[in-house]
Amino acid sequence: MATKKGDMLYAWTNDADIKKKAELGGAVTALWKYALEAKVVDAVLVVTKGVDLYDAVPVVISDPAELAKTAGSLHCGTLLMAKLVKKFLNGAKDQKIGVTVKGCDAMAFYELAKRKQINLDNVIMIGVNCGGSVSPVTARKMIRAKYDVDPEKVHKEEIDKGQFIIEYEGGHKGISVDELEEAGYGRRSNCRRCKMKIPRQADLACGNWGVIGEKAGKATFVEVCSEKGAALIEGAVKKGLLATEPANPKGLEIRGKVEGAMLKLGEKWRKKDFEALGEGKDRLQKIMSETARCIKCYQCIDVCPICYCVDCTTKNPAMVPPGELPVNFMFHLIRYSHIADSCVNCGQCEEVCAAEIPNALIMHSQQVELEKMFGHTPGINMELPLMAYVEEKEERARLNNTGSDMIYQNVFNPVAKK
Repeated sequence: MATKKGDMLYAWTNDADIKKKAELGGAVTALWKYALEAKVVDAVLVVTKGVDLYDAVPVVISDPAELAKTAGSLHCGTLLMAKLVKKFLNGAKDQKIGVTVKGCDAMAFYELAKRKQINLDNVIMIGVNCGGSVSPVTARKMIRAKYDVDPEKVHKEEIDKGQFIIEYEGGHKGISVDELEEAGYGRRSNCRRCKMKIPRQADLACGNWGVIGEKAGKATFVEVCSEKGAALIEGAVKKGLLATEPANPKGLEIRGKVEGAMLKLGEKWRKKDFEALGEGKDRLQKIMSETARCIKCYQCIDVCPICYCVDCTTKNPAMVPPGELPVNFMFHLIRYSHIADSCVNCGQCEEVCAAEIPNALIMHSQQVELEKMFGHTPGINMELPLMAYVEEKEERARLNNTGSDMIYQNVFNPVAKK
């Protein structure tokens, strides 16, 4: 029977080399091998282990023989793939790219595509279920403090059945994620609040949730989410790289329950985190207090998948006076106004902040409020938020033709008024 959008499958590889190194049957790696060999894509952007399992490194692979080294998962990797495609692969405008994505990655791809920064027609996404990731620094501290194990001796980690499990020289140990997070460790705060656990915006959504019976641990659960995804499965099966069978109905039910539990947990953390920020003037005061540590290093802007302006208004001296510390609050107001309606809660701005400002929390809290007001949920489809209706280059050109290149010059520049 032909594979079609909406199918729920168990899939596993027939490739001996992939099977040796892969987890959960190696379906994702086998699919990418087929895609490269059949020239469905020119290259694949995936993550591999760097110097250790706390070092997630993005790699672009065009040789199918190199794919086996990328098999497996790294929960201590905190990369965002969409911005990498925009910055280093020309937004997939002149080549076809395959990408393995988490929920926030898929959301970011959609938001950048809306802004014409990525050509989704040239992108194939294989999504992986994500219960959350752990910051590398936090992971090391957590393993030493809670597991009483030298983090350097850990050779594998995984999140399974509500536990963060490590394997190390001499044994293995698992501790409840809830217990770790109550102690201040565990997943990144944005991951705790996330409600995009199965990335159905991707062409395929894959994971281990719902794989039961004799296939447990030996196959990947695959939800076919697009015609592109269906074609990828069909091609890999015909080439003999992949085998599939219909998912066990009981497994499908279990998968739904796991997803439901994760969504409830995300809602719990949103309530807790957002209430801690306060409301109204109290929230504003807290945000102003937290952001007062900002040194204007621009790392948050560099990594944000929503920031794409050629000429960033935060660098305009008429809006943000240069050379001032603490940084003028207008810097943050500009970022909030440009991004808050489309924040995908990827956590990158918080991950890289030298001043340890809870940027992701602040931005996400505003996005949720705007979602309540305007009904727009970022990253799930190609519907545009209000701010994205303006094309930056065209708008700057229009303003320039009126006699001034920016609206603010008419407001702040007396010369421009004349």
